[in-house]
Amino acid sequence: MQSFLDPAILFFVFGLFAGAIKSNLEIPPQISRFLSLYLLMALGLKGGFALTRSGLTPEVSISLGLALLLAVLVPAMGYLLLRRWLSGFDAAAIAATYGSVSAVTFITAVQHLDSQGIAFGGHMAAAMALMESPAIIMAVLLANLVRRKQGAGASSPGPLSKVLHEALTDGAQLLLIGAMLVGLMTGAAGEAAMKPFAGDLFKGMLSFFLLDMGLLAARHMGGLRQQPPLLIVYALGAPLGHAGIALGLSALCGLSAGNAGLLMVLAASASYIAVPAVLRHAIPEANPGLYFGMSLGLTFPFNILFGIPLYTGLAQYLLG
Repeated sequence: MQSFLDPAILFFVFGLFAGAIKSNLEIPPQISRFLSLYLLMALGLKGGFALTRSGLTPEVSISLGLALLLAVLVPAMGYLLLRRWLSGFDAAAIAATYGSVSAVTFITAVQHLDSQGIAFGGHMAAAMALMESPAIIMAVLLANLVRRKQGAGASSPGPLSKVLHEALTDGAQLLLIGAMLVGLMTGAAGEAAMKPFAGDLFKGMLSFFLLDMGLLAARHMGGLRQQPPLLIVYALGAPLGHAGIALGLSALCGLSAGNAGLLMVLAASASYIAVPAVLRHAIPEANPGLYFGMSLGLTFPFNILFGIPLYTGLAQYLLG
């Protein structure tokens, strides 16, 4: 219950309410874009400063390795399951969406751990960056296999190299990595200099952005009524299953409670910005209403309101 009293979460709930009653409250797209870039830059700086203090430890290497493993395992499992009921293109697109990560969900989880006084490593921001692209690459390869089976290779939307370049050079991801490198190079002096920017403003900026996300999520919930019940079950059940796998791997490898909780959040989240943008060009045969509506209309609100306290609480109870 305490997590619902967090100002950032309450602003998200308010955004859901305003969107549900069809209010004309709106955050201009340019402001929303700035807020997302600010949050990624601040998160990268925090991660770099934390890595300067901790150094490259065995847990850092294990955490990054598990992140890469999950980035391959989750979309592979999703595709094999969804292919039983959906076309190969839709199955690949949804698997990629759920195999990738939501930066805003991760940032909200970081803020939650900070407020609870639970320690975690700054390298988990690097884990998030590592998990961004593998699912996209797998989805593109799977879609090309489906095209070849259907004898539609000529209709493939451009060379694979172009799609992969777009996935690997996404501006938001590069900003996160660049900010982390700046934090690593500047250390304690840089942390003190950037504290008003990356520390004092962070909570307010996150609250403002989650208000916008609440408005956006509410507008995409209505379209889910036309979707098969199976996809609604997947949108709510898959995050729990993926988080459970991450928890098991974390316990097996001896991760701390904070790092395990964040790994669970990453595994449970679904992309609604970077991956859908790439998939529109890479797999035009897939229905964007499925993968975008599921991730933003159901999975994102579920994780923000219930998932984050559940995942981090379980990690703290079992591994703390």
